[in-house]
Amino acid sequence: MVVGIGDASLQGLQDEFRLASVRAWAMPRVCQTGAPTMQGSANLNIMIKAARKAGRSLVKDFREVENLQVSMKGAGDFVSKADIAAEEILREELMGARPTYGWLGEESGGADGEDPTRRWIVDPLDGTTNFLHGMPHWAVSVALEHKNQIVAGVVYDAAKDELFFAEKGEGAWMNNTRLRVSGRNRMIEAVFSTGLPFGGRADLPDTLQELARILPLTAGVRRWGSAALDLAYVAAGRYDGYWERKLNAWDIAAGTLIVREAGGFIETLDGEGPVHDSGRLFVRTKPSLISLPKRSAVKSAGGSLCTMCKFAHPPTQAIGCQSVEFWDQAVVRVFLPNGAPILNIGRSY
Repeated sequence: MVVGIGDASLQGLQDEFRLASVRAWAMPRVCQTGAPTMQGSANLNIMIKAARKAGRSLVKDFREVENLQVSMKGAGDFVSKADIAAEEILREELMGARPTYGWLGEESGGADGEDPTRRWIVDPLDGTTNFLHGMPHWAVSVALEHKNQIVAGVVYDAAKDELFFAEKGEGAWMNNTRLRVSGRNRMIEAVFSTGLPFGGRADLPDTLQELARILPLTAGVRRWGSAALDLAYVAAGRYDGYWERKLNAWDIAAGTLIVREAGGFIETLDGEGPVHDSGRLFVRTKPSLISLPKRSAVKSAGGSLCTMCKFAHPPTQAIGCQSVEFWDQAVVRVFLPNGAPILNIGRSY
C-alpha cells in the first residue's frame, strides 16, 4: 500500500527533520560536578518562560519564512513580522509579571519604569538575517539589569532547543547541563568568533586587518551572525574567544553574564565603561590567552607613552609594538601562554 503525503505535510516533515537534526549537532563542555539542575529565582523563571514562548512563535514563522512580509530597517538589517510579534510576546510576559521595571527592546526602544534600578533588555530575534534566509541559527535574548549590572540572562536557541541561562553568582547552564568555558590555552588550538561589517559599513578595512593578523595564529575564525549565540558558545566551550564592534546592549546583555558565570573573561575593546553598553567587546576564556593593556596600571609602574602603540609601558618591556601599525588609541593584545605578545588587534570608535 502506498501512502500519499501532500506537499504541505511533506514540507512540515522536512522542517521537523531539519530542526531535529540541528538540535543534536554539538554538545557543550560541561562542568563535571554532578550538580543538580539549577533552581532559578522567580525573575529567572519568568525570563525563561517568556523566552520559550517567544521562541515557539518564531519557530512557527521560521517554517514559513519564505512567506514572511519584511520591511527594510537599514542597510543589511531587516525586521520581520515575526520579530515584532516575538517582542510583543516578551513585553507582555515580562512587563505583565514585573510592571514597574524599565524596558529596552530592539524594536520598541526604551521606556523608564517606576523602579529606576531595574530594566529588561531584550532582543526578540538575534540573527534576523539568518532567520530570513532559512538558516537555523538565531536566538531570543533576555537580560535583567539591576543598578547598571546584568544579574540574570537567558539566550534561547529555539531551532535547536538549547536554552542558555545564568544568574549572577549561580553559574551558567544549557538546559540541564552546567557550563564551563574551554580549557584550551594554545592559540593555534583556539577557535574565535566575530562579526563582519555588512551593508557598506566603514569599519571593513579594520576588520580585514584584524583577520589577517589572527587567522594564521589560530585554528580558525567563525562568523555565524548572532552575537548572543557567539557568547553562549564561548560559555559552552565551543568557541575560545569572541570580539566585535558596533554592538547594541540587547545583542550582548544576556550573553555577557552567561560567559562570566561559565568562567570567562570580558572587557570592552578600550578597557573602559560598562561592557553591555560599550558596543565594543572582547571575550576570552583565559587571562593568559588574551589581555587588554591598561594605561593607568602600566603608567603607574613608571612607563612612558609609546609613540607607536600610544600606550604607556616601561621602556624595557618588550610588547612587540615596534612592528605594529598604529590604528587608534585602543589596541587589544593577544598573548601566548608564556606571556609573549603575538598579536595586536582592535580599534576604538
